[in-house]
Amino acid sequence: MLKISNQELMNIRGGAITWKTLSLIVGGVITFVIGFIDGFKRPLKCNK
Repeated sequence: MLKISNQELMNIRGGAITWKTLSLIVGGVITFVIGFIDGFKRPLKCNK
């Protein structure tokens, strides 16, 4: 097994939130909020 230096350890990147991940999260939250408000404004009954 190879040992890496402290400098190489500092350059390792992983698990960072990218702009793609952030945009997916923001889009999901916006969609949920719109659906939540729409549910209060226009409640639809279940057809039984």
